[in-house]
Amino acid sequence: MCTMLLGDMGAEIIKVEPPGGELGRKLGPGWIGEDCTAYYGFNRNKQSIVIDLKKEQGRDLARQLCANAQIVVESLRPGVMDRLGLGYERLAETRRNLIYCSISAYGQSGPFSERPGVDGILQADTGLMSLIGHPDVQEPCKVQAPIVDVTTGYVACMSILAKLLDKTKGGVGGHIDISLMNAALVLQQTTLTNFFHQKSLPQPLGSAAPYSAPNEAFQTQDGWIMVAAYNGDRWSRLCDALDISEFANDERLVSSSSRVENRQFMRQILNEAFRKKKTTYWMDKLRSADILCAKVAQYSDVELHPQAIHNSIFTSFDHPEFGPIKTVGFPVNSMSSNAQPHDMPPSCGQHSREILEKNGFSAEQIETYYTANIIK
Repeated sequence: MCTMLLGDMGAEIIKVEPPGGELGRKLGPGWIGEDCTAYYGFNRNKQSIVIDLKKEQGRDLARQLCANAQIVVESLRPGVMDRLGLGYERLAETRRNLIYCSISAYGQSGPFSERPGVDGILQADTGLMSLIGHPDVQEPCKVQAPIVDVTTGYVACMSILAKLLDKTKGGVGGHIDISLMNAALVLQQTTLTNFFHQKSLPQPLGSAAPYSAPNEAFQTQDGWIMVAAYNGDRWSRLCDALDISEFANDERLVSSSSRVENRQFMRQILNEAFRKKKTTYWMDKLRSADILCAKVAQYSDVELHPQAIHNSIFTSFDHPEFGPIKTVGFPVNSMSSNAQPHDMPPSCGQHSREILEKNGFSAEQIETYYTANIIK
């Protein structure tokens, strides 16, 4: 995610893969040829070179490529890059102002630093999983989208951009330590701060927010609608819209905090009202009363969302064998690049020869690497 964002902003990205390709190509089901669809969601605007880092010649080759790079991003377990002779200290000997970003599960130092981890493990280990789910279901739940992975990528990209900005002011690069753990904890800014001061464990609340009410989903005649009517006089206007105005000044529901305390009573009243009509009816009525609301959408709705289409947030590229492949583009509305075709995620080792040629290797040197199975 980190390097894809940098590529969207114009960086030239060289993706170094092991023989056979990176693990992310095989995380199916959902396939486009031999690669999984998830791979296509994170690897546009990159070039791929296969280098066998288990061989000394391969490690030497990687060091030569890094010597020509402004930025190196790696996501191996702490210590692995040092053992390969590709750690920050080694590479900085020949590139003093190198920006070197390490992404790991827990960080480059500390008691958990050598532990591996992925999105779901960190959702569990940081308490995020304890917030997800319904109060009547005991089984732990996770956010199905890899939210920790993606957030970590954004944090890493932001940190690299900050280092680049610092270099324009005379800075000299440096080693950036990014962890999935920190990204997962930052996602819980509100709930963790509340726990630190209240010492009460948060409980899963389904769609509800623990700090305000109503701020949750209610079942309608034909679906679900998310409603946020907890501030100002919106509660009173919601009661009028639902024809339950007698509850607007009920002492059990008169403030957001009292509605949080009496959430079950509030939900019983609102659910009964919302079930009487269809979602579209309530959407029109609540919007006319300036009450925040949204249909609880399926992905089939999201693909056709008028605002998403206007924002050009979806992008695509043409696969020579499988045709147009659609994915999510760069998230900043002011960037016009999403309306333009992107470079398709590369096949494994697609640019090996091209990358070496661009970095000054002769045809004879390149053939030597191919013959020795250093590159593929």
